[in-house]
Amino acid sequence: MATKFADIAKAPKTILVDDYSTKINLKCKKDAGDVAVTIETDRSSGGALASKIGLKGSYGKLNIDKAQATADGGHVLETSLVPCEGVVLSFKGNKGADLGVDYTKGHFVGTSALDVKDLSKITASSCYGLDSGFNIGGEATYALSGKTGISEFNLGASYTKGPTFASITTAAKVSQFHLGMVYKVNSDLSLASQTIHSSEKPFDLLAVGGIYKAPFADIKAKVSGDGVISACLIKEIVPKVTVTATGSVTATDMSNFKYGLGVSM
Repeated sequence: MATKFADIAKAPKTILVDDYSTKINLKCKKDAGDVAVTIETDRSSGGALASKIGLKGSYGKLNIDKAQATADGGHVLETSLVPCEGVVLSFKGNKGADLGVDYTKGHFVGTSALDVKDLSKITASSCYGLDSGFNIGGEATYALSGKTGISEFNLGASYTKGPTFASITTAAKVSQFHLGMVYKVNSDLSLASQTIHSSEKPFDLLAVGGIYKAPFADIKAKVSGDGVISACLIKEIVPKVTVTATGSVTATDMSNFKYGLGVSM
């Protein structure tokens, strides 16, 4: 199956990274005709509330994927356009501004993005999926200002067969190797791990954990390499209303407990 290089190692991250927020968050989404309006409010540790409002919709062939205003006066704009089959033109503006092109043909996906604000770099990636279950790809960044030339390049591959998923990606110009694994024990239980390997540190555990789809809720749990134990419970209490409760604690200091609560509707 065709996939972007940025998503080649996504499977273990879904289990070990997503949903472990320690923030208090409320997210409300409402359709208003052809436009979807989203209001998201976070509560800081000091009790202050900060909200951001966003819109999503389309006008003709132009898709407005995100138009957002934040409490600190910031703005986010993400748009996309499909001029022909297999080609997606995109613009992403926040603190920076990137103009991108994605191309999909069969099992191949190629992407490129140009920093149009500072004209400082251009990034390109490609990924090809094989029928045998392998995905192979790479990405590179070319600096357009300062010391011009290739400033970053990395490679990656993933393999899926039956209940097993494995991925390996490089970082820091192929000086580090990130290994991710997922094993689906059954339809309810999946286990995952993420590690980093380099010449300076042959083995560095990022996290190991899993997800269990219990009859009453989805439960995620993990242990990180620095001894932090985290867990979260995800429950759809009524249709289209999901509550996510999280907690984390250091094994050596049980008094340092952190928690989070998110409601999405």
